[in-house]
Amino acid sequence: MRRLRLPIPVPSFRGLSFPGPPSTGPTSTGRQGSRRSASGLSSVRLRATAAATLVVALALGAVALGLVAMLRGSLERSADAAAVRKAVEAVPYAQTLSVVPAEEGGFRPARKAEPLEIQRAPAKGTRELIHTDDGAMAGIADPDVLVTRAKVAPAPTVDWAEPGQYAVAGVEVRTEGGPAMLWSRVSLASAEDALNTLYAALLPGVPAVLVVVAGMTWFSVGRALAPVAAVRAKVADITARDLHQRVPVPASKDEIAALATTVNATLDRLETAVGTHKRFVADAAHELRSPIATLRARLELAERSELTKEALADVERLQSLAADLLMLAKLDAGEPPRTAELDLGQVAAEESLRAMRRPDVRVELDVEPDVVMKGSRAHLDRLVTNLVDNAVRHAASTVRVGVRVEGEQAVLEVADDGPGIPPEHREAVFDRFTRLDEARARDAGGAGLGLSIARDIAALHDGTLVYEDAGFIAKFPRTPG
Repeated sequence: MRRLRLPIPVPSFRGLSFPGPPSTGPTSTGRQGSRRSASGLSSVRLRATAAATLVVALALGAVALGLVAMLRGSLERSADAAAVRKAVEAVPYAQTLSVVPAEEGGFRPARKAEPLEIQRAPAKGTRELIHTDDGAMAGIADPDVLVTRAKVAPAPTVDWAEPGQYAVAGVEVRTEGGPAMLWSRVSLASAEDALNTLYAALLPGVPAVLVVVAGMTWFSVGRALAPVAAVRAKVADITARDLHQRVPVPASKDEIAALATTVNATLDRLETAVGTHKRFVADAAHELRSPIATLRARLELAERSELTKEALADVERLQSLAADLLMLAKLDAGEPPRTAELDLGQVAAEESLRAMRRPDVRVELDVEPDVVMKGSRAHLDRLVTNLVDNAVRHAASTVRVGVRVEGEQAVLEVADDGPGIPPEHREAVFDRFTRLDEARARDAGGAGLGLSIARDIAALHDGTLVYEDAGFIAKFPRTPG
């Protein structure tokens, strides 16, 4: 690929200052703000879901504990009542027994009766003997009933009715052998089975309910915050160039609708104020052009002197400032430029030759051919001129202007061998009316609008303009050729 390299001696010029980024153009700050807002919005949704789920979990936990306690108490009371009934039903049979001390030589339990004979009185004249020592126990026909001589259940009953597994009831009865205690037991296994069934329902049921509550809360809060997200996204996209846009107002007539209405009213006032400001700047710049041009013509025709030379230089600065203000007003107004396909390399080469010059600085071109893009020739001429003028002003001896293709982008690079821009000022130089202290001390040229205009023009062409290393780099979408 052929490249053109032209060393061009550059006479003096009145420098171009360091302006700043287009305040009206889209920047990454808005997108980052949107992401932060979206993250905050999601955290509100998450916190609301967590709070609702926690409250429901605590309520369900308290209800479950109360239900288990109530059911356990009810089942235990039922078992106690059943044990009492069993003991009472066995009293008639126990009264027919004779409880006597065991003969020396050991304990002789009562003979076992047939099942279900506990309520049947024995035949007349017969007696069942229960030989037992005091405090011992002896079972009778029903294995869940026993008789002791002691009024307090002796230690062996622990093996007969283990605590926690049986409900035990005791009734004092009178037998032919004297007073005795009739004990009955009822198993708590059925109560434990009922509680285990409840546990089996609660353990998976409570988490399932919490999942449903969390899902419904997440969905409901998301639906409620959707209008807020729409308002936020719209506000994030609105810039000074499109203040006519408005945020959507939901039909709910609630606080969110009131918020959207307030935002739109604020945008109305802002649009009016910005429009008034833009019209003032444009009118002032336009009205200044004619008297400044007349004054310059008179100074050029006047007799040459040091005073007229300085006055002419000041008039040139005023003329340049008026032109810059008028250009900014047009850019801020968002007027669509007339675009056509053009060769960026040709624009860069031609405008580099017209740039303001210093005799000790030369401009080198490194231009690839056929770097075609779609844009406004007048705007791109101004962009190249501003960048080259700025580079010539700060260069030590050489300014390099390069045009190349990078993927699907057309790249314009303007570099110089000057001191460069410190990293902490590489964004500040794009602010309007911004000049570095070094530039102010060096000369009185420029009002600090050149780089701001250049970045505005780049944004108008869907491109970017940044400072990297030793020069400015502008990138534009390339037209396939």
